[in-house]
Amino acid sequence: MRRSFIFARWVVSALLALQCCAAVFAQGEKNGLSADKESSRSGLTGASAGSVNTTAARAGGADGQGNPWLVGERHPLYRLRASDVVEISFTVAPEFNQMLTVQPDGYVMLKDAGMVEVQGLNLQQFIEAVQKAYRGYLHDPQVAVALKDFDRPYFIVGGQVGKPGKYELRSDTTVAEAVEIAGGLTSQSKHSQVVLFRRVNDELLETRLLDLKKMLNQRSLKEDDHLRPGDLVFVPQNTISKIARYLSKPSLSMYVSPTQF
Repeated sequence: MRRSFIFARWVVSALLALQCCAAVFAQGEKNGLSADKESSRSGLTGASAGSVNTTAARAGGADGQGNPWLVGERHPLYRLRASDVVEISFTVAPEFNQMLTVQPDGYVMLKDAGMVEVQGLNLQQFIEAVQKAYRGYLHDPQVAVALKDFDRPYFIVGGQVGKPGKYELRSDTTVAEAVEIAGGLTSQSKHSQVVLFRRVNDELLETRLLDLKKMLNQRSLKEDDHLRPGDLVFVPQNTISKIARYLSKPSLSMYVSPTQF
C-alpha cells in the first residue's frame, strides 16, 4: 500500500514537471516568433516599416514653404514669377484656350474672366485659380496648364574674374566652379576674401566670406559653398576690412559696382 502511494506521488510530480516544461517551451516559442516578426518588420521600407501605425510621408511634402525664389527646400514645386509664359487648355471649351504671360505686377489677364493674381502660385494652385475664375462661365471647368517659358535659374559672378556676368545654373555648382566658369581669377584678385551674396528675401541679403586662396592651396574644397539660384559671387580687388552678415539691397552697391558685372 505504501509503495503504491509513493509511486502515485512520483507519477503526479512527473506530470506536473512535464506541464511546466511545456509551458516554458511554449512561451519561448511565442517570444521567438515575436522577435522574428519584429526583425522582419524592421527590414521593411516605406509606410510598412516599424510600427503598423506608421504612415507614408505627408502628401505634398515636396512643396517647400520657404522662400519660393531661393529653392530653400530640396525639391520645391516651381512657383510662377513675372515674365513666365503659361498655356491654358480647356477640355470641353477650347474657345477659352489661351497663352498668358505673367505681368510685372504678378497678374494675368484671363479671356473674359479678367485679372487674376498668380505670382507665387505653383501650377496646381494656378489651375485652381483659373477654375474658380471661370465657374461663372462654365459649369465644371476642366483645365490643363503647361509652363512654356520661365526664368532659368542663374548665378552672377562679378569683380576680378576673366568674364564677369550672368550664367545659367544648370547643375550643382560651387563657388570655386563658378569662378572658373566666369573665366577664372585675374592677377589683381583678392581671392582670399571672395564674397557670396545670397538673397534672404526681396529686401535682405546674406553674406559669406570664403578664403578661396587657402582652399585651392590646400587642395581642400570642403568649405566651398554650393550655389543657389540668384546667388552673386564677388571677387574683390582690395581687402575688405569689414562686412556685415546681412545687408539691405541698397547696401550692395558699397561692395559691388554695377559696372563690374
